[in-house]
Amino acid sequence: MKKSLLFLIVLFSVMITNAQSYMGYIPDNYAGIQGVLFNPASIVDSRFKTDINLFSTSSSLNNDFYGLSLFDLSKSSYDANEDGKRTPSQNNGAISYSDVMGPSFMFNIAPKHSIAIFTRARAVVNATDVNGLLYDQLKDGLDDASDFNINVGSPNMVGHTWGEIGASYAAVLLQNKQHFLKGGLTAKYLVGGVNSYAKGDNVTSAFNQTNDPLTSTLTTTGTLTIGSSQDFITGDEDVKFDANSTGFGADFGLIYEWRPDYASYDLNNAKPVDNNFKDLNKYKLRFGLSITDLGSIKYNNSKIDTYNINGVVSQQDIDDIDELGDFLEDQYGTPTTVYKTVKANLPTVLHLDADWNMYKKFYLNLNGNLSLVDKSALGKTSSANTWILTPRYETRWFTFSLPINYMEYSGMQVGTGLRFGPMFVGSSSLITNWISKESKAADVYFGFKIPVYQKKFKDTDEDGIFDKEDACPTVAGPVENKGCPWPDTDGDTVVDKDDKCPSVAGPVENGGCPWGDADKDTVLDNVDACPTVAGVVENKGCPWPDTDGDSVLDKDDKCPNEKGLVANAGCPELDADKDGVTDKDDACPTVPGPVSNKGCPEVTKEVLKELKVQARSVFFVTGKAVLQTADKGQTDGRLDAIKEILKNYPNAKFSIEGHTDSVGNDKANQKLSEARAKVVMDALVAKGVNPDNLTYKGFGESKPVASNKTDNGRAANRRTEVIHVGTIYEGKL
Repeated sequence: MKKSLLFLIVLFSVMITNAQSYMGYIPDNYAGIQGVLFNPASIVDSRFKTDINLFSTSSSLNNDFYGLSLFDLSKSSYDANEDGKRTPSQNNGAISYSDVMGPSFMFNIAPKHSIAIFTRARAVVNATDVNGLLYDQLKDGLDDASDFNINVGSPNMVGHTWGEIGASYAAVLLQNKQHFLKGGLTAKYLVGGVNSYAKGDNVTSAFNQTNDPLTSTLTTTGTLTIGSSQDFITGDEDVKFDANSTGFGADFGLIYEWRPDYASYDLNNAKPVDNNFKDLNKYKLRFGLSITDLGSIKYNNSKIDTYNINGVVSQQDIDDIDELGDFLEDQYGTPTTVYKTVKANLPTVLHLDADWNMYKKFYLNLNGNLSLVDKSALGKTSSANTWILTPRYETRWFTFSLPINYMEYSGMQVGTGLRFGPMFVGSSSLITNWISKESKAADVYFGFKIPVYQKKFKDTDEDGIFDKEDACPTVAGPVENKGCPWPDTDGDTVVDKDDKCPSVAGPVENGGCPWGDADKDTVLDNVDACPTVAGVVENKGCPWPDTDGDSVLDKDDKCPNEKGLVANAGCPELDADKDGVTDKDDACPTVPGPVSNKGCPEVTKEVLKELKVQARSVFFVTGKAVLQTADKGQTDGRLDAIKEILKNYPNAKFSIEGHTDSVGNDKANQKLSEARAKVVMDALVAKGVNPDNLTYKGFGESKPVASNKTDNGRAANRRTEVIHVGTIYEGKL
């Protein structure tokens, strides 16, 4: 069957193209210049220094009427017409959308400002409220059609092609701790191509089959309006672009990012090598809102024909159609024609985007695209409402995505996408087409670009100097020495530039020089408490002091604050007993005595007399050398009295002498006198008298003091005497 009225009924109802380009690729943080097509704000604070698109395109086929197995189409055994599955309804819809992006680029003009320039050619065709039941009747032509009577309704179809040049600007609007907001605006200059449309109004169609093309008839009612900026439907003109048909469009968008780890990206703490963290995706959640394709193209002298299609047409007339315009005029009469300026709208869309950085390089994106155009209006192009859930794995050079999308026409589809640096390719329906035997969609996108990524600069030795500028890239060093460590010739940890003695090792505290010994006392100046005066090691390099100036150093001076004699360990001469004789000359330093007696007390006559009295009162048992015990208290008292006298003369030497009367044998008397003298001496020693100060001696009857002829005389001769025999000086008597 040639060109026929069926074109008006089934136009675009078989295959349609998805109205959203690059599905599954756009959420990628490395979508670059393609991202500006859906939200102009995406280009600022991006992961690119610049992104240059060489060529990219996105196109697809889908419908809500006819499903088939795309992967079986190449098989000779597969008959798409017979094996496909149809789903006719009274309001089947369709949309066709193609997008070709030419040379385009984006780049950052400042840390918070970016621009983009792009070129683009687009085509969109909409078909709504098409009665699929009628198409189902006519799919095999009128020869095989049976009688039908169908209320076609008001089918509406529109097609529009145009080119555009866009300029985008985006900026960071807010950066406050974890809150980050950016916005963008795109202005587009539009050049029209073809704008055509056809809309029926209350159309009915009834067919009466007689098996004879001359008598088989199609009866129709209603009106049909056909409009076009170029007369290629009803005339002989070829499709061409019209440089006189121009217009303007605009996109704008906002993107908010929640950055809970904002402190990790504080620019105040950034090093040059960090490149201000431009290479990192910093958000945990990202939300986008944009409206695209605001505007229209003005077509001058656009022709609009309105046909009254009430009438009956034979099958033969339909089979003989050569030109559709001629057929319509021949069968339904001259249309009502007007020429006027038509403003063809762009398919305005509201885009919603939410992106979650689930874990490291794994993301989950939800994207919604809602048409803002009345799809039933005459000549209005529109977009399909779409929701897309896209999990993805994303790195700088590679992305794998798995878009799961739902469209109002074709239902649920699952696809996949890949990005390998400068190339990207994908399909939002690939997986569905692979496994489904009645797929209603097929799409593909691909592109080639030159991406120049933001990145952390290489600093192998982490000294804050980029490797390309580091003279020693593998060894850390300061900027002042071109990234090389300062040398340390003497190995003392003080680098040569700070070392006052670079060839001789020395401590840091002394500027790299060894410590000196200014006073030559062998104590180094750093530990010498008196670095300019020679001293001794034991006193931290200081000389020992002599506080009292007696030439005896304080460390040896027992009297450091009182001038004394060297011989006296620095102390002055002492006179402990205050007798005027210094202790060193005092034979009795603890007992006062006259100088004439070398400081010892003199044993006076009175003392000797008292000793005599006391000694003569010490009695013995008759004929024995045993102290009388009959009157022991008196004997002890006499001995104590003698002891008290003797202790006052510690340096005096005394002799205890024993005497007897003449009665008896001389030899026995001698022995008895000696024994009795010793007993007295021992008794005094026992009471504490220094034994070195005592001697004893017996004289027997040889020294009588009275006549032995009388009793009184003999009694006087039996006696004990304490005799002072001299003074001990320096161990000598």
